[in-house]
Amino acid sequence: MRWCVSIGAVLVAGVLAGGDVPGLAAPAKAPAPAATEAKVDVELVLAVDVSYSMDLDELALQREGYALAVTSKEFLQALKTGPTGKVAVTYFEWAASTDQKIIVPWRVIDGPESAGALAEEILKAPLRRASRTSISGAINFAMPLFEANEYQGLRRVIDISGDGPNNNGELVTIARDAALAKGITINGLPIMSKETNYATMDIENLDWYYEDCVIGGAGSFVVPIKTKEKFKEAIRTKLVLEVAHRVPEMRVVPAATREPRVSCTIGEKIWQERWGR
Repeated sequence: MRWCVSIGAVLVAGVLAGGDVPGLAAPAKAPAPAATEAKVDVELVLAVDVSYSMDLDELALQREGYALAVTSKEFLQALKTGPTGKVAVTYFEWAASTDQKIIVPWRVIDGPESAGALAEEILKAPLRRASRTSISGAINFAMPLFEANEYQGLRRVIDISGDGPNNNGELVTIARDAALAKGITINGLPIMSKETNYATMDIENLDWYYEDCVIGGAGSFVVPIKTKEKFKEAIRTKLVLEVAHRVPEMRVVPAATREPRVSCTIGEKIWQERWGR
């Protein structure tokens, strides 16, 4: 079931109090992990867009947003709600289908010290930008990361943030469906903080595109960023929900049941029309 989260409606008073988040429902518990691997509540892949459509201010805000989110009191309190009190996190940046770079390899976050170390690693890496936007490439890169780590999570989640549709590599729905078949959940953070600019291949209703074409799996949801002022709050909200394993009770925007509201190949079509290839 897919959800769209209103940032202000979700902020985490219940998590701060150490209990359930008001207005959020806890999904059913996953089966216990194997004893031979390190147990964590969730294996979380943070996949972050660094394509040229992202300006330098957005890249800096994005980095700072993740660093502040993992060290926030809301996030640290959310850690305590899981059976192990631990999550495994890796952070990579992506652009084209062949361009992914791991910024932070897998780390266990279990409190302020390990969260602060993760934040420091995120912030110290040089900012970079690259060509094309391949959400499918990011998903395909993320999937084997779960098999390669030494952790066994109750859940496996890919967290995709980006400011445009897939326009390179495999169709996004093929990659999405392959991840869902492995029991992986995909959540989305569509960045819509600038006016739509067709020169940078932006589309209107990017949140709809993410809802209908990108996310999926148990409890999947989208947290759109519609102003730069909400950047950090949105990232914090999303990470708290993922770690606390909570989903909204109410659907703000219903999931498409038949045809997507935005074509899942719109990025490829815009690229073809512009460049003829």
